[in-house]
Formats: sequence, structure tokens, C-alpha cells
Amino acid sequence: MNYRIEGTPLPVVIVELDPNETMITEGGSMSWMNDAMKMETTSGGGIGKMFGRLVSGESLFLNRYTAVGKPGMIAFASSFPGSILKVDVSPNAPVVVQKSAFLAATEGVELSVHFQKKVGAGFFGGEGFIMQKLSGQGTAFVEIDGHAMEYTLGAGEKMIVDTGYLALMESTCSMDIVMVPGVKNVLLGGEGLFNTVISGPGKIVLQTQPISKVANIIQHFLPHNPK
Repeated sequence: MNYRIEGTPLPVVIVELDPNETMITEGGSMSWMNDAMKMETTSGGGIGKMFGRLVSGESLFLNRYTAVGKPGMIAFASSFPGSILKVDVSPNAPVVVQKSAFLAATEGVELSVHFQKKVGAGFFGGEGFIMQKLSGQGTAFVEIDGHAMEYTLGAGEKMIVDTGYLALMESTCSMDIVMVPGVKNVLLGGEGLFNTVISGPGKIVLQTQPISKVANIIQHFLPHNPK
């Protein structure tokens, strides 16, 4: 497999495959391909994983695109202005991504739902509570809202971010949701009630323009429907 990422601010990853090589993706992610590519819709690992994808708000089924008879070409475009990242996945290095980030992967990568285990994250995590875990062996491509900022946290080192800005973390990291301290800060700070705290060790990727934030901004400019 060879690939190239092109375009800004709406990037696309163009993947070139040898005969019999396969890419997996969720429904609707394929943008264009040559006539060597053949599609097969699968459950992606059985009923349990299908249910996990349903809970996370993703497609129930996965599509397999295989180059048949000759080299194949297939493209996956970002759905929102931002970045596309290549992520290497191995049995010793699974990664956790926001539930809308997965774009495509080589056949050995497995998708599953990832729940945050801490109570705070469960009650107040919102979009961040349910994420996707990429495991197995292979290469994945994920889309980031806006620009991707990478940090490597040491053991016990923490990063505090506004909810929605965490796009990816290595599975060695953990996440919790904490209340903003101080009544005055909560009432007057304008930053909301909660922050996301990611603890190391491991690499994290933050995004500069979460789509949820953009939606909230646009909402203020939309006319209200009369009752």
C-alpha cells in the first residue's frame, strides 16, 4: 500500500493498492476509486462489534474495498475542514480516537467501542465518553477537526483541555472530566462547567476546531423558528 494526503482545508487521502490488498471503512467514506476496486459489506467482527458501533453512533456495517486483477486506487476525503493523520496500529499500541475520526484502515485494523471508565467521564463526558478504539495490526487514517497538535505526556503528566478538543490518545493515557473550580469561574468565566483532563504516559492529539464548537457558533446566527 502507498498513500498520499493532499488538499487543504478539506484534505483527501489517496491510497494505491496492489492486487488483493484491501481497505476497510465505514459506509459513506469512499470518495472515488478506479474500476479495480470491488466492495463487500461486512459486519466487521460479528454482532458484538456491530452493537458497539451502534452505541457509538457509527455505521453498523463496514465496507471492504479490494483491488481485484490489477492495482487499485481509492480515495477517502475529509468531511470537515481540518487534517488527515496516518496512525500506525499494533497489538502493543492501540489508539483511542473521537468517535467521528475514523476514516479508513488496512484490513488488519479492528474497530471497537471504547468507554471511559471513570465516573466523571461517564456522567459529564458527553461526546468524549464514547470513543472508538483502533487495535490489531496495520495503518489507519483519521480525520481531525482543524489543525492537529501533538503532545507526548510523561507518566502522571496531565493536559487540561476544553471538552471536544481531544481527537486521539494512545491507550496508555486515561481521561476524566472535572468541574471547573470556583463559583466565580463557573458563573463568569464563559468556559462551561467541565474540562477534560488527560493523564499520561502517552501521545495525545488535540484539534483546534471541534465541529461541535463550530455548530454552537453557527447556531447563534440562525433565525429562531416562531412558536
